[in-house]
Amino acid sequence: MTMAKKSKKEENPKVHSDLEGFKMNINSFGEISSSFPIDKLNEFLNKNVEDKKLKDREDIDDIKTGKKKK
Repeated sequence: MTMAKKSKKEENPKVHSDLEGFKMNINSFGEISSSFPIDKLNEFLNKNVEDKKLKDREDIDDIKTGKKKK
């Protein structure tokens, strides 16, 4: 007697509302493709993730907001 394998229903992971619909794939050549433009991803990461290398800089707030220091 053999048991049938249960098919897994593909569920979408819980994500931040700004990244709703974000999908990332890696093809057989190792190339990464994304449903969002890289600029939008970088903007999200700059706003929401602390960069440990930059945390001690005085101008970090200017970098996050895109302001240039005079």
